[in-house]
Amino acid sequence: MMVDPEGALVSMDPTMPTNSPNSLYKIVPLSTGQLGEKEDMFQNVLSQVAEQFSRAFRINELKTEVTNRLAMLEKRVELEGLKVVEIEKCKNDLKKLRDEMASRGGARVNCPCKYNFDDGKKVTPRRDVPNYPKYTLSQETVEALKKPTFDVWHWEHNEMLSCLEYMYHDLGLVKEFNMNPITLKRWLLAIQENYRNNPFHNFRHCFCVSQMMYGMINLCNLQEKLTLTDMGILMTAAVCHDLDHPGYNNTYQINARTELAVRYNDISPLENHHCAVAFQILSLPECNIFANVDPEAFKQIRQAIITLILATDMARHGEILESFKQKVDNFDFTNEEHVTCLKMVMIKCCDISNEVRPTEVAEPWVDCLLEEYFMQSDREKSEGLPVAPFMDRDKVTKPTAQIGFIKFVLIPMFETVMKLFPQIEEIMVQPLRDSRDHYEELKQIDDAMTEKKKTESISLGGKKK
Repeated sequence: MMVDPEGALVSMDPTMPTNSPNSLYKIVPLSTGQLGEKEDMFQNVLSQVAEQFSRAFRINELKTEVTNRLAMLEKRVELEGLKVVEIEKCKNDLKKLRDEMASRGGARVNCPCKYNFDDGKKVTPRRDVPNYPKYTLSQETVEALKKPTFDVWHWEHNEMLSCLEYMYHDLGLVKEFNMNPITLKRWLLAIQENYRNNPFHNFRHCFCVSQMMYGMINLCNLQEKLTLTDMGILMTAAVCHDLDHPGYNNTYQINARTELAVRYNDISPLENHHCAVAFQILSLPECNIFANVDPEAFKQIRQAIITLILATDMARHGEILESFKQKVDNFDFTNEEHVTCLKMVMIKCCDISNEVRPTEVAEPWVDCLLEEYFMQSDREKSEGLPVAPFMDRDKVTKPTAQIGFIKFVLIPMFETVMKLFPQIEEIMVQPLRDSRDHYEELKQIDDAMTEKKKTESISLGGKKK
């Protein structure tokens, strides 16, 4: 090996210091034993250095992996959190409703109107108007609002009011009917205040139906085919279609002989009541968005809105759809009867359109509807009234509740509308088919689990014997 005058080992490479007479390098021969010891020492040093580098790389890789995983988890938590926020709100509301029902002790309670029209009391908003915050909708929200995929669960009531207000302005209805913008705000607030806090038939459902109507108007380019008056009728009927819904359907109203059933002679009692409340609100000068419309024109608008709201009674489903089927192949947009029938089918589509939306948006609505059904069937049992199997918590499941409705009500109706507007197939009809397949798969899983439990039960029974 080579050493300097002080005996330090010199590495032999091009960068080594120059040898000089005053500082001569020495070549020192090594015995075999010494050489082995030096090699071992060198190998140990190399191994330690390599281990340090390897450990550093492993730590760096671990940090990167942990960072990536944390980012993924944070994103998932954020997305899942957004989905469950409104579901948790629904659960809290449902708990309050259950507690309220329990506090009544099962006693028979009639379902009267929220308002007694005989005592002169008027339907008015319970807040000063207009005092809800003005929201500036982002361009992203504006575009999403026009699509049937819009997620209705991420919005507070004030935000939904702003979205509805935007729709009326965007469609040109404020200008067409010469609406006072402040009156529009007052009217929307009065509408919101007169929807009850039911699990399903609440203000969010009103917004859901109205947004779907706005989406269909845009998707089907109805601005080019219908008049602004027609669009005002469609939107206003959608906003008002379930006003003051008590959470118990027409069958209950009639069987229980409620005030509504007696008042409307068992003929669409709920839908008639929704119309009555709608025009009670519009009768208030501060809430009359049609105040500047010619009286004769208002008379026609009123009749058209009533026609659409009454069309939402599912007891009339077959009759209305059959009428539309007879017209659709030779549909004439200049024929008033054809257009009226189309508007009736459109509000029907929007009213029951939840399954058109993405699964994560649609499925919570099924839970809400079943909860409302179960509240009614529990009450019917306690009052000795007939109970529909599809509303009985002991008989119905989510898949069984949805499959028949999607296959025999939703798909046939939307496919009929598709004949007139082919553009709805991909965005509205295909999601219904996918939803049908989804619930059929769930039913197969449920059936398999039920069969497995039966087999296990029989097996256990045999062993006991």
